Amino acid sequence: MTTLSEGAPVSVVGAGAMGAGIAQVAASAGHPVALVDAVSGVVEKAVAGIIGSLQRQEAKGRISSAQLEATVERITPVDAISQLPASALVIEAVREDLDTKRALFGELAGRQARETVLATNTSSLDVGAIAEGLPEPGRVIGLHFFNPPPVMRLVEVVRGRSSSPDVIEAAAALVRTWGKTPVVCASTPGFIVNRVARPFYGEAQRMLMDGVADAATLDAALRSAGFRMGPLELTDLIGQDVNLAVGTSVWEQTGRDPRYAPTAMQQELVAAGHLGRKSGQGVYRYDASGAPLDAEPDQARLAELLGGPVETDPVARTLAMLVNEAVDLVHRGEAGADDVDTAMTLGTNYPKGPIAWGREIGYAVVADQLAALDRAFPGGRYRPSPALSGEEA
Repeated sequence: MTTLSEGAPVSVVGAGAMGAGIAQVAASAGHPVALVDAVSGVVEKAVAGIIGSLQRQEAKGRISSAQLEATVERITPVDAISQLPASALVIEAVREDLDTKRALFGELAGRQARETVLATNTSSLDVGAIAEGLPEPGRVIGLHFFNPPPVMRLVEVVRGRSSSPDVIEAAAALVRTWGKTPVVCASTPGFIVNRVARPFYGEAQRMLMDGVADAATLDAALRSAGFRMGPLELTDLIGQDVNLAVGTSVWEQTGRDPRYAPTAMQQELVAAGHLGRKSGQGVYRYDASGAPLDAEPDQARLAELLGGPVETDPVARTLAMLVNEAVDLVHRGEAGADDVDTAMTLGTNYPKGPIAWGREIGYAVVADQLAALDRAFPGGRYRPSPALSGEEA
């Protein structure tokens, strides 16, 4: 069905940071790329940004001046969707709104050939819902790039309920030629990365709310396990509003499953405008240079927590939840174990995949830890996956 191949024409709809980055990736891989945005002037700004990015790569010796010029020449600004050329692949990177995306895909389906693959870069919306009612819904897939696309290696290749297996396979093969690492998953809320990562943030927030330790000590505990950043400093970097929006989306799409319930602490931070580094205050306060204040951990308290009861051990508690989430996703058939570990190491820079971690810790140990957490904090958040008892992952 699909004509995806190296050098085939690609169109990108939406020229914000994600769309511009995706256009740069495709053009760098040798594709002619048409770039369009509904807002006047955005495409021109995007092209200027792409040129700047390529110039920085040239300055570091990663590409030649000839490669820079050839990449820029492959990118064609377009004024309207109606002017997009016939394309083998169209990737949209417009705002995260289902109605907006459905209307866009309806227009694309009417203007592009029936074999054109239509891909959404959504990070949270149901791919099947976007494809609903379109002719040839099997050609609609998710291609979820991570920011910034030229740098981040991971791409989640997302199958909606109607997506053709052949199209999924061809898309995964194509992004490999772009120097990316694809992982295939179902269109489950949050896909792999944004679903499995929820406990990394949520457990630290809950321990902070319960007074287990201060933020700096909790962050230091997770760094001691090999994470590059602690969860509280990371949400300040991401933006508390952005992190809350993703978490709330997963929570709503899972029928308000208590596993994903947002914390009152994070909701209060956002309501107060304490969004993290970008606002000068989040979990931490920041000086004019962006350096965090009050970020020194309590080393004595840290030593008390690590290796103690799971309820107050930030590492054991967080890892138990990450493992549980990962094996449950595999158990439901939404992704393979290897793809889950690849996604979490590349997409979030975890030092180890949660499936590998679970095998190392022992699934029986994780199940016991979750049982202890469920007794201490009843309500369903800590219910164990059936996979833990069967060790299916």
